[in-house]
Amino acid sequence: MECSRGGLNPLSVLVLGLLNERSRMHPYEMVQTLIARHEDRFANVRPGSLYHAVDRLTEMGLIRVADVERQGNRPERTLYETTDAGVAAMTDRVAGMLASSKQEYPELFLAVAQAHELDRRTVLEMLAQRLDAMRSELDDITGARHTLLAAGKPELFYLDLGVRITTLTAQIGWLEELVEAMSTGAMVWTDDPDFRAGDLRAQNERAPDSSSPHPHDQPAPRDSTKG
Repeated sequence: MECSRGGLNPLSVLVLGLLNERSRMHPYEMVQTLIARHEDRFANVRPGSLYHAVDRLTEMGLIRVADVERQGNRPERTLYETTDAGVAAMTDRVAGMLASSKQEYPELFLAVAQAHELDRRTVLEMLAQRLDAMRSELDDITGARHTLLAAGKPELFYLDLGVRITTLTAQIGWLEELVEAMSTGAMVWTDDPDFRAGDLRAQNERAPDSSSPHPHDQPAPRDSTKG
Protein backbone atom coordinates (compact mmCIF):
# COMPACT_ATOMS: atom_id res chain seq x y z
CA MET A 1 0.00 0.00 0.00
CA GLU A 2 1.37 3.41 -0.92
CA CYS A 3 2.12 6.14 1.55
CA SER A 4 2.29 9.79 0.60
CA ARG A 5 5.00 12.04 1.95
CA GLY A 6 2.53 13.70 4.26
CA GLY A 7 1.20 10.37 5.51
CA LEU A 8 4.02 9.68 7.97
CA ASN A 9 4.01 11.59 11.23
CA PRO A 10 7.24 12.05 13.23
CA LEU A 11 6.62 9.01 15.45
CA SER A 12 6.07 6.79 12.41
CA VAL A 13 9.36 8.00 10.93
CA LEU A 14 11.13 7.13 14.19
CA VAL A 15 9.60 3.64 14.23
CA LEU A 16 10.61 2.95 10.64
CA GLY A 17 14.11 4.24 11.34
CA LEU A 18 14.50 1.92 14.33
CA LEU A 19 13.27 -1.13 12.47
CA ASN A 20 15.50 -0.33 9.52
CA GLU A 21 18.44 -0.18 11.93
CA ARG A 22 17.62 -3.08 14.27
CA SER A 23 15.75 -5.34 11.85
CA ARG A 24 13.30 -6.85 14.38
CA MET A 25 11.84 -5.23 17.48
CA HIS A 26 8.71 -5.39 19.60
CA PRO A 27 6.83 -2.15 20.40
CA TYR A 28 7.81 -1.84 24.05
CA GLU A 29 11.47 -2.24 23.10
CA MET A 30 10.98 0.57 20.60
CA VAL A 31 9.62 2.84 23.35
CA GLN A 32 12.55 2.06 25.65
CA THR A 33 15.12 2.60 22.91
CA LEU A 34 13.66 5.91 21.73
CA ILE A 35 13.50 7.28 25.28
CA ALA A 36 17.02 6.05 26.10
CA ARG A 37 18.27 7.92 23.03
CA HIS A 38 16.26 11.03 24.01
CA GLU A 39 14.49 10.83 20.67
CA ASP A 40 11.27 11.74 22.44
CA ARG A 41 12.41 15.30 21.63
CA PHE A 42 11.10 14.68 18.11
CA ALA A 43 7.71 13.16 18.90
CA ASN A 44 5.39 12.18 21.73
CA VAL A 45 6.84 8.76 22.59
CA ARG A 46 4.31 6.96 24.78
CA PRO A 47 3.43 3.25 24.77
CA GLY A 48 -0.12 3.94 23.64
CA SER A 49 0.85 6.30 20.83
CA LEU A 50 3.63 4.00 19.65
CA TYR A 51 1.39 0.92 19.56
CA HIS A 52 -1.09 2.95 17.54
CA ALA A 53 1.69 3.96 15.12
CA VAL A 54 2.77 0.32 14.77
CA ASP A 55 -0.80 -0.77 13.99
CA ARG A 56 -1.18 1.99 11.41
CA LEU A 57 2.13 1.21 9.72
CA THR A 58 1.18 -2.47 9.59
CA GLU A 59 -2.15 -1.64 7.95
CA MET A 60 -0.31 0.53 5.42
CA GLY A 61 2.03 -2.32 4.53
CA LEU A 62 5.11 -0.39 5.67
CA ILE A 63 6.01 -2.86 8.42
CA ARG A 64 4.98 -6.47 9.02
CA VAL A 65 5.02 -9.12 11.72
CA ALA A 66 8.36 -10.92 11.60
CA ASP A 67 7.87 -13.34 14.49
CA VAL A 68 5.89 -14.03 17.64
CA GLU A 69 7.97 -14.98 20.66
CA ARG A 70 6.88 -16.66 23.86
CA GLN A 71 9.18 -17.30 26.81
CA GLY A 72 7.84 -19.39 29.67
CA ASN A 73 4.69 -17.96 31.20
CA ARG A 74 5.28 -14.50 29.77
CA PRO A 75 2.81 -13.04 27.27
CA GLU A 76 3.58 -13.38 23.61
CA ARG A 77 5.75 -10.68 22.08
CA THR A 78 5.18 -9.68 18.48
CA LEU A 79 8.31 -8.65 16.60
CA TYR A 80 8.06 -6.32 13.62
CA GLU A 81 10.28 -5.57 10.66
CA THR A 82 10.19 -3.06 7.83
CA THR A 83 9.09 -3.82 4.31
CA ASP A 84 10.71 -2.43 1.17
CA ALA A 85 7.77 -0.06 0.88
CA GLY A 86 8.37 1.08 4.45
CA VAL A 87 12.02 1.91 3.83
CA ALA A 88 11.08 3.77 0.65
CA ALA A 89 8.32 5.72 2.43
CA MET A 90 10.64 6.67 5.29
CA THR A 91 13.48 7.89 3.07
CA ASP A 92 11.01 9.77 0.88
CA ARG A 93 9.50 11.46 3.93
CA VAL A 94 12.88 12.45 5.36
CA ALA A 95 13.96 13.86 1.99
CA GLY A 96 10.71 15.78 1.75
CA MET A 97 11.11 17.27 5.22
CA LEU A 98 14.68 18.34 4.45
CA ALA A 99 13.64 20.08 1.23
CA SER A 100 10.37 21.58 2.43
CA SER A 101 10.01 25.09 3.76
CA LYS A 102 6.42 24.43 4.78
CA GLN A 103 4.94 27.03 7.12
CA GLU A 104 4.95 25.89 10.71
CA TYR A 105 3.07 27.53 13.55
CA PRO A 106 5.33 27.96 16.60
CA GLU A 107 3.52 29.33 19.66
CA LEU A 108 6.33 31.81 20.29
CA PHE A 109 5.57 33.65 17.05
CA LEU A 110 1.88 33.89 17.91
CA ALA A 111 2.66 34.93 21.49
CA VAL A 112 4.87 37.87 20.54
CA ALA A 113 2.45 38.90 17.78
CA GLN A 114 -0.36 39.16 20.34
CA ALA A 115 1.72 40.31 23.32
CA HIS A 116 0.29 43.84 22.99
CA GLU A 117 -2.96 42.46 24.43
CA LEU A 118 -1.18 42.20 27.81
CA ASP A 119 0.20 44.94 30.03
CA ARG A 120 3.93 45.66 30.01
CA ARG A 121 4.59 44.16 33.45
CA THR A 122 2.90 40.86 32.59
CA VAL A 123 4.79 40.55 29.32
CA LEU A 124 8.11 41.16 31.06
CA GLU A 125 7.32 38.61 33.77
CA MET A 126 6.31 35.96 31.24
CA LEU A 127 9.33 36.61 29.06
CA ALA A 128 11.61 36.30 32.09
CA GLN A 129 10.15 32.85 32.76
CA ARG A 130 10.53 31.82 29.14
CA LEU A 131 14.10 33.07 28.91
CA ASP A 132 15.07 31.15 32.05
CA ALA A 133 13.66 27.95 30.53
CA MET A 134 15.28 28.59 27.14
CA ARG A 135 18.70 29.27 28.68
CA SER A 136 18.44 26.08 30.71
CA GLU A 137 17.47 24.11 27.60
CA LEU A 138 20.35 25.67 25.67
CA ASP A 139 22.81 24.68 28.41
CA ASP A 140 21.48 21.09 28.40
CA ILE A 141 21.66 20.71 24.63
CA THR A 142 25.10 22.30 24.41
CA GLY A 143 26.36 20.00 27.15
CA ALA A 144 24.89 16.94 25.46
CA ARG A 145 26.52 17.85 22.16
CA HIS A 146 29.91 18.40 23.78
CA THR A 147 29.62 15.04 25.57
CA LEU A 148 28.84 13.23 22.33
CA LEU A 149 31.66 14.96 20.48
CA ALA A 150 34.13 14.18 23.28
CA ALA A 151 33.08 10.53 23.17
CA GLY A 152 33.88 10.41 19.47
CA LYS A 153 30.29 9.85 18.37
CA PRO A 154 29.80 10.76 14.69
CA GLU A 155 28.06 14.14 14.50
CA LEU A 156 25.88 12.99 11.62
CA PHE A 157 23.69 11.15 14.17
CA TYR A 158 22.84 14.28 16.18
CA LEU A 159 22.82 17.13 13.68
CA ASP A 160 19.55 18.31 15.20
CA LEU A 161 21.43 19.45 18.31
CA GLY A 162 23.42 21.92 16.23
CA VAL A 163 20.39 23.49 14.59
CA ARG A 164 18.57 23.64 17.93
CA ILE A 165 21.53 25.39 19.57
CA THR A 166 21.67 27.94 16.75
CA THR A 167 17.90 28.53 16.81
CA LEU A 168 17.72 28.88 20.59
CA THR A 169 20.69 31.24 20.66
CA ALA A 170 19.06 33.50 18.07
CA GLN A 171 15.67 33.46 19.80
CA ILE A 172 17.19 34.19 23.21
CA GLY A 173 19.13 37.11 21.76
CA TRP A 174 16.03 38.59 20.13
CA LEU A 175 13.92 38.21 23.27
CA GLU A 176 16.64 39.79 25.41
CA GLU A 177 16.62 42.81 23.09
CA LEU A 178 12.83 42.99 23.39
CA VAL A 179 13.00 42.82 27.19
CA GLU A 180 15.62 45.59 27.21
CA ALA A 181 13.48 47.83 25.00
CA MET A 182 10.38 47.24 27.10
CA SER A 183 12.21 47.60 30.42
CA THR A 184 13.78 50.94 29.52
CA GLY A 185 10.62 52.34 27.96
CA ALA A 186 12.26 52.57 24.55
CA MET A 187 9.32 50.60 23.17
CA VAL A 188 5.87 52.16 23.47
CA TRP A 189 3.27 49.88 25.07
CA THR A 190 -0.48 49.72 25.37
CA ASP A 191 -0.60 50.67 29.07
CA ASP A 192 1.54 53.79 28.66
CA PRO A 193 -0.37 56.88 29.90
CA ASP A 194 -0.06 58.64 26.54
CA PHE A 195 -0.67 55.54 24.42
CA ARG A 196 -3.23 56.15 21.67
CA ALA A 197 -4.10 52.85 20.04
CA GLY A 198 -6.17 54.46 17.32
CA ASP A 199 -3.31 56.60 16.06
CA LEU A 200 -0.81 53.73 16.03
CA ARG A 201 -3.20 51.30 14.40
CA ALA A 202 -4.02 53.88 11.75
CA GLN A 203 -0.32 54.36 11.02
CA ASN A 204 0.14 50.60 10.79
CA GLU A 205 -2.79 50.10 8.45
CA ARG A 206 -2.65 53.35 6.46
CA ALA A 207 -2.90 52.86 2.72
CA PRO A 208 -0.69 54.79 0.28
CA ASP A 209 -1.82 58.39 -0.26
CA SER A 210 -4.48 58.20 -2.95
CA SER A 211 -4.13 61.93 -3.70
CA SER A 212 -0.85 61.30 -5.50
CA PRO A 213 -1.45 60.15 -9.05
CA HIS A 214 -0.17 56.73 -10.00
CA PRO A 215 2.68 56.89 -12.52
CA HIS A 216 0.44 55.25 -15.09
CA ASP A 217 -2.20 57.96 -14.50
CA GLN A 218 0.13 60.84 -15.46
CA PRO A 219 -0.81 62.52 -18.77
CA ALA A 220 1.33 61.42 -21.67
CA PRO A 221 3.83 64.03 -22.88
CA ARG A 222 2.60 66.01 -25.86
CA ASP A 223 4.16 65.21 -29.22
CA SER A 224 5.61 68.53 -30.40
CA THR A 225 5.57 67.36 -34.02
CA LYS A 226 1.80 67.40 -34.00
CA GLY A 227 -0.17 70.60 -34.46
